[in-house]
Formats: sequence, C-alpha cells, structure tokens
Amino acid sequence: MSLGYAEKLSFIEDVGQVGMAEFFDPSHVLQCKIEELAKMIQKSKHLVVFTGAGISTSCGIPDFRGPKGIWTLQSEGKDLPKASLPFHRAMPSMTHMALVELERAGILKFVISQNVDGLHLRSGIPREKLSELHGDSFMEMCPSCGAEYLRDFEVETIGLKETSRKCSSEKCGAKLKDTVLDWEDALPPKEIDPAEKHCKMADLVLCLGTSLQITPACNLPLKCLRGGGKIVIVNLQKTPKDKKANIVIHGFVDKVVAGVMESLNMKIPPYVRIDLFQIILARSLSGDQRYINWTLRVASVHGLTSQLPFIESIKISFSNNHNYKDAVLDKQPFFMKRRTSRNETFDIFLTVNYSDGCDCLPTKLSIPFEFEVKTVEHGEIIDKEAVLQSLREKAIEESSCGQSGVVERRAVFEPRSEAIVYAIVTNLRTFHSQESLLANGDLKWKLEGSGTSRKRSRTGKRKSRA
Repeated sequence: MSLGYAEKLSFIEDVGQVGMAEFFDPSHVLQCKIEELAKMIQKSKHLVVFTGAGISTSCGIPDFRGPKGIWTLQSEGKDLPKASLPFHRAMPSMTHMALVELERAGILKFVISQNVDGLHLRSGIPREKLSELHGDSFMEMCPSCGAEYLRDFEVETIGLKETSRKCSSEKCGAKLKDTVLDWEDALPPKEIDPAEKHCKMADLVLCLGTSLQITPACNLPLKCLRGGGKIVIVNLQKTPKDKKANIVIHGFVDKVVAGVMESLNMKIPPYVRIDLFQIILARSLSGDQRYINWTLRVASVHGLTSQLPFIESIKISFSNNHNYKDAVLDKQPFFMKRRTSRNETFDIFLTVNYSDGCDCLPTKLSIPFEFEVKTVEHGEIIDKEAVLQSLREKAIEESSCGQSGVVERRAVFEPRSEAIVYAIVTNLRTFHSQESLLANGDLKWKLEGSGTSRKRSRTGKRKSRA
C-alpha cells in the first residue's frame, strides 16, 4: 500500500480493530489444512478468491491492522513503516502469480480484491475476471465513455476526483477521474455487481490475507453459503467470519498457497514486468531554411506531460564525426533542443538509466538523424503483442531482464517528426514453491521485488466493522 494513499483518505475515528494478534498453526496442522484445501480446490467447479492486504505484504507493501500496520502504528504514536520499494515498482507476490496460473488452468473463475495496489492486473488476471472493489491507484477512468487507463505511475488523487488528463478517444475527450474510493464513496456497480454474482455462484470462496472487517465487502464471501458453497479463510489474525468458514488457516498466505500449488502439482509462473516509453524526434526548418531546428523527447506513452517514474536519467551522445557535446538529461520532462545544418546526417545515441526498483541494466539505443521523415514501408506492421510475448520468453529463458524491442512507429509530416515506442523488460521474478515449504513464512524467490485493504458501504459510506 502507498503511504501516500493512507494520507489521502479522509479522517474517521473508527477504522476497525488494529494491532491484531497473529496466530500460527503448528507445522503438522498447517500441512493437513493445506492438503485439505488443495482437495477442495481440485473438486471446485466455481472457485472465487477474495483478497486483502495480506497477499501484498510480502511485496514490501505495509498493511493496515497488523502489528506493524499503518493504522496500528498511528494509534501507538509510532513512525510509519517504510516500503522496501517505491509503490509503483511493487511486484506481484507468489500468491498473485499462483492465482494467475489457477485462472489460466480454468480453475479460478473470479477474483475480488479489496486492495488498491493494482497487482492483480499487473500479474496478469484478466480485467473481466477481476473486481477491484475499492479502486486501483494506477487506474484512471473516463466518466463519459467508461474507458479505463492503466498507468505506470500512481494517480495523484483519490475519491473519484478529476485528474489532469483527458480521455484519448477522439469522440470523447472528457476529463478522467481516479478510481480509488474514499470512506464516503459507494462501491461502484461495475465492481460490486459481478462480485456478488460470482459469490452466489461459487462452490468455494477462498479468502486470502483479509481481516474481513470492512462492510459491505466482508459480507460478499457469505453469499456462497445459500447455494451450498464453502468458505476457507487464510489469515494470520482471527476474523469476524471465522465461524462461518469450513477451514480457517493461520499462516502466511504465500506459504499456504505455495503448498496448495505443490499439492496440485502446478507450477507458479514467473512475473515479467515490461515498461513502455517513446522517443520523439521532431524537425523544422529555420526561417532562412539553412538550418534544421530539432528536438528530442523521451516521454511516457500516457502523454508528453506524464512522468516516467522508472527512468532516472538519459545520457545522449552523437556520432564520432559530429561536434555536439554529450548531454545528460536528469530532470523530467526529458527534452533536448538543438540546431544543425540542413544536409547533415548523424546518429544519436541514448543510454537510458533506470530508477530504483528496476533490475535491468541501462538500455542503449541508436536513432539515425536526417531531415526527411521516412514512412513505414508498405506492409510493415508491428505486432505489438508478438513483440511483448517474445520479450517475456527471452527474459524467462535467459533468467535476466533488460530485453528491449520496438512495438510502435509513428510518422507525422507537419511538423516533421517520428515517434518510436520501446518496450523494455525491467523486472523478472521467479518463484520456486518447494523452497517456500521450509518453515511458516520462510519464503524465498529468485529476485526480490517490493496491498492493502479497507472499505465501504454500498449505501455510500464504508463501514469499518463487520
């Protein structure tokens, strides 16, 4: 969870029980429960997973009510916890990626999340199979046409307020809004309606890492009971719904889920993060038509005014036969303006240095410079999804990140400019479930990366207690 998000929430007196004690099932009891849960999942025809902050704490994101939670420490007058990575660089956990594999296998039918960290979407859960009940800190929505925009930066507001960006649809252009609810905001029908539908259809609702305190969200799992469905709760703290559950498992969510995947003989897929940026080179003739005035921008694909939080600096150099001095762009927006004689041609070399949280080495790119803008050859169409898939496969095969590729080229003739969109693998995280079965919570993965929960009343006010 972003500490900034907690600060943006309106103040309320009652945020529910905090500083809740943690419980751990003995190893032999835990293993028996894991095996029983695996059998239930194997038999399930309509599995729904309901998630809270506990599935994201292993990503380096503090929770709210645990012993070191945001509200727990606030109530004790202590300093707030520190996130191990910037919020926008948090990577999905072992649990997030296990859910992706269960969905791909057709076992998991729907995910309901109380978190605003966006990690379910980033992990690969299809949007149509996900309800983000309380919004997404990285999502903007158009209130006019309903279009959604997933960002690589944290949206600056919460409470369904207007942001500084507009819908990119030519037929719309309305001002966008953030999607994260404040305390007084009602759960949006777009999220709550499918969540209720799938809970009523579920023969098994698996609650992972949630204290089940906030209404109306905490009552959703109970809707499966009327149709004969079962509930399993995996959480370190006791919850108000424990008595309704068929199994209550006290253990780290990652450990439990890893054990379930092991019992099901299913592998947890790696997480590959791919970020996008564009290089825009624009040219125009000087008034006397003797020189070319040109600009180089390295910009977000979300717009020229949007930040590129994963890029720290860009070093620019030129062909050996050119007399321009090297330059370092270390402040956003990344922009350079130069003038050259009309007939000169040369290469511009860029070294892109990435910010904290990115595991890849600097990317080196070369841009040929000439006045005329070349059009894309007839029939040359870049298959963006094929390029992205190839980058993922190479990253996994090579067990490293840093692979890059071009996913889009655009040419404009007034003014003369071209834009090249690059994709870069900035993080790779692999999981080995067998390594997690050492001790309760003793989890290991190959590359470290860095949720949160709360929530709301359908009547327009979210309530802190079940």
